[in-house]
Amino acid sequence: MRPIHVGLLGIGVVGSGTFNVLKRNQDDICGRAGRGIEIVMVAARDIARARGIVGEQVEVVNDPWQVVDDPRIDVVVEVIGGCTLAKELVLRAIANGKHVVTANKALLAEHGMEIFAAARARSVVVAFEGAVAVSIPIIKALREGLSGNRIEWVAGIINGTTNFILSGMRDKGLPFDAVLKEAQRLGYAEADPAFDIEGVDAAHKATLLASVAFGIPVQFDKAHVEGITRLEAVDIAIAERLGYRIKLLGIAKRTADGIELRVHPALVPARCLIANVEGSMNAVMVKSDAAGVTMYYGAGAGSEQTASAVIADLIDITRLATAEHEHRVPYLAFQPQAMVQTPVLPIADVRTSYYLRIAVRDTPGVMADITRLLAAHDVSIDALQQQAPAGREQTDIIVLTHETVERAMDAALAGIAALPTVLGPITKLRVEQLA
Repeated sequence: MRPIHVGLLGIGVVGSGTFNVLKRNQDDICGRAGRGIEIVMVAARDIARARGIVGEQVEVVNDPWQVVDDPRIDVVVEVIGGCTLAKELVLRAIANGKHVVTANKALLAEHGMEIFAAARARSVVVAFEGAVAVSIPIIKALREGLSGNRIEWVAGIINGTTNFILSGMRDKGLPFDAVLKEAQRLGYAEADPAFDIEGVDAAHKATLLASVAFGIPVQFDKAHVEGITRLEAVDIAIAERLGYRIKLLGIAKRTADGIELRVHPALVPARCLIANVEGSMNAVMVKSDAAGVTMYYGAGAGSEQTASAVIADLIDITRLATAEHEHRVPYLAFQPQAMVQTPVLPIADVRTSYYLRIAVRDTPGVMADITRLLAAHDVSIDALQQQAPAGREQTDIIVLTHETVERAMDAALAGIAALPTVLGPITKLRVEQLA
């Protein structure tokens, strides 16, 4: 049986890793897939550089349309990124009857339903394990390993850059800007890190996880997204003293009223495994009815780490190449006719616990005013502390609450912020027990 022929769009960090791992492990890959998998054509801007990576046996072109239109190609691997040219190339490859493997989380989070519909119409596969947590096979775990379960929630550290920054802020007590510069120097953060530090990258990934976990359409525009740029070292230190660590979490949760889809910093109990995931590593926890809580841990970035996921997708496609379309594992885990339109809840309707830090004038009655306003909006207090005064007249009130609806919390905070004794913006962070 002839090998599966692969066309590679891009030979940068991920593309070169894919080529090298595929070449190095060809015997094992062939044994697992049942036939060979060969990259026969590569599209690259720098022909000479690409030739230095793939040698003389692979055709190198600078026109990516040649790859998606070449009749020899069975599978197109897209690792160029972005949502414009990549989308056009993927749709053209699908129209030409080619399977697609992509690590492009932004493309699928924003245009996934169009791409999956096109693939169904042409009876081809779109695989994307590398788009979510790189070396962690979380898509396969949700689609296959946990397919007999009703998923209750998925929560994860799914952006290595922000986890590196938060770990540095906690370990060294440094402000956000200082640790960001260190991350950029070491290559953990891009020169323009906005997608990472504002939570967008994690939200793209959480959107895909929600769809696979709950059988809902891909709806990135419904996600609530907060980054870590406003976090202060003082809150990280206070959280540590209270027995928590602050992590940027991507959360997808099933509730009676709809699906929660949110990305934001959260306090996590230090005893929880995921709270101890440090540096640029990723981890995803899944709560399901039969298996209970499971956790998946691994590198969240890297050339060969991403290549591992890309090649796993190639092996799956190779195994399924002769299977009828309706007998393949569905892209988003559920058969198209079983997808549901469960609403994604606005953040105002989400129930969770909260950490508050309120800078106040250190005068009698201020704590009573704060507790009165919280009680007036049915916000129940779990713990209340007064920090040692920063000066003769100012102190911080630290509040941990029980679960409440975000709308009620925001209403209470509006009243507290209006108090004449409150001296600045109130810090509000959510608390996730992940139990």
